[in-house]
Amino acid sequence: MDEPARGENVERAPVSRLSGDQLKRLAALGSEYPAPAGEVLFLAGAPSYDFFVVLDGTAEIIDRLGQLEERLVASYGHAEFLGEIGMLTGERSRFAGVMKSPGRVLRVPLEQIRTIVAQDSDLSELILRTFLVRRANLLRRGAGITLIGSRYDERCRVLLHSFSLSRTAVEWLDLEDRPEAEVLLRRFKVSLTDLPVILVPGRPLMRNPQPADIAAEFGESPHAVDDQEMCDLLVVGGGPGGLAAAVYGASEGLTTALIDADAFGGQAATSSRIENYLGFPAGLPGAELAARGTIQAAKFGVRLHRNARAAAFTSEDGIHTVTCDDGRAFSARDVIIATGANHRRLAVPGIETWESNGVYYAATVVEATYSRGRPVAVIGGANSAGQAALFLARTSDPVYLVVRGDDLDHSMSRYLIDAIAADPRIHVRVHTEVVGLSADSEVTGLEVVDRSSGRRSALTVSAVFVFIGATPCTDWLDERPAMDPDGFLLTGQDVALPAGHRMPLPFETSVPGVFCVGDARSGSVKRVAAAVGEGSAAVRLIFDRRRIDGTEVL
Repeated sequence: MDEPARGENVERAPVSRLSGDQLKRLAALGSEYPAPAGEVLFLAGAPSYDFFVVLDGTAEIIDRLGQLEERLVASYGHAEFLGEIGMLTGERSRFAGVMKSPGRVLRVPLEQIRTIVAQDSDLSELILRTFLVRRANLLRRGAGITLIGSRYDERCRVLLHSFSLSRTAVEWLDLEDRPEAEVLLRRFKVSLTDLPVILVPGRPLMRNPQPADIAAEFGESPHAVDDQEMCDLLVVGGGPGGLAAAVYGASEGLTTALIDADAFGGQAATSSRIENYLGFPAGLPGAELAARGTIQAAKFGVRLHRNARAAAFTSEDGIHTVTCDDGRAFSARDVIIATGANHRRLAVPGIETWESNGVYYAATVVEATYSRGRPVAVIGGANSAGQAALFLARTSDPVYLVVRGDDLDHSMSRYLIDAIAADPRIHVRVHTEVVGLSADSEVTGLEVVDRSSGRRSALTVSAVFVFIGATPCTDWLDERPAMDPDGFLLTGQDVALPAGHRMPLPFETSVPGVFCVGDARSGSVKRVAAAVGEGSAAVRLIFDRRRIDGTEVL
């Protein structure tokens, strides 16, 4: 958050104070009261909490309040406000807010803050930017929940990957090199068969959590509606295309539910900065785009469900049902599939042992923290690899960009190529292929081969970031609707149907009323702006489909 914990050397975020006029606008929506030293404003584990502004005195954010590991996260004074982005996206509080010294506070109900964020551009910008900076600092420090598990345990690696995608601040205690992990396991009487475990402040200990456990703790907004009943539109996948579809669907009056396997934002949320998104000449962090889209969806009443991984699809009499791996089922007359694609794995023996522990498929502040000040390798030649190399070069040196092709010109945008060429910390290795990985207690290097000469060499690196293409997340559909040979969904004129069947509309699959947008669609343009455009256009086509087929909005 805004202040480092005592004794910690962390990056200090700018302090954001409310102006006199902003305080007046907030005061009209809340209530002031005196707060003695030690008063608890909110506790960790609360499903939601109100917005507090310090008028006099000092308030602190405390991690693990009352425990042996208690530590200061942030301290706030006059005209500063408490909270971070999870307040607006439906997450539980992970910290406690406590008055350090006596004073006065302004308490504004959370629903009023949601209204302000939706309608007051001045306050909205200040609150959102401050909250996003605080979340970034929490991610760097690993403040919040604690994960205890072994780097060799696939279940632990899956959880780490999921927390990274959802930008959940987590401290990972690796059994292999963190002695305090054993101490905590003994304290909580945890056996090895219970691993991995998650310690969530203010909540029960999670032992070897299953999908349903993760969904219950990290998935539902505190105000989520039970979606076992029918809705007008179900959007599966919360990347830019899915978020756009949900926002436009709800704003057009459709009762809309949005589900995602991890967290909203998709792979775009892991991008350090999207430089070519229209209207943002200085670039836009992917996490900010995801947060703003999620808040906008909530504003229009979209029912948001995180950690809802689609596992099965059925369609009968014009009703489509998606069942998740935790048993939840969602039904609608129209479905927009925006499940995107997963990063393709690097085909190197033994690499799975180090995934999420030295080998990564995203480059955010979380992954960059593990390799700060050390050499790293980025594998791939497309825009995502270029963006990752530039981002990592801020904190790592050198950054090797390993490319199979002969150059970057055929796969990467010119602005990225020029920026990479101008950065002395980035070393581009073209027509180079990775054939081996070396490690002891951590990743130490790569073995590469020059595809032109066949000469092998070694690169000393502490981490590897892989961006070598993707495979569509469509296996849960069991080949229905129709797909191309690579598993991407066919839409529009690409769908071959028997004579007498209605030709699918653009973005509509072979199943009437089921549309596909974004990276999961065959022939899609792999750009954020394209996915957003497809998502919004698909909603318009839903009304056309219902008019043509003679069905009504529920």
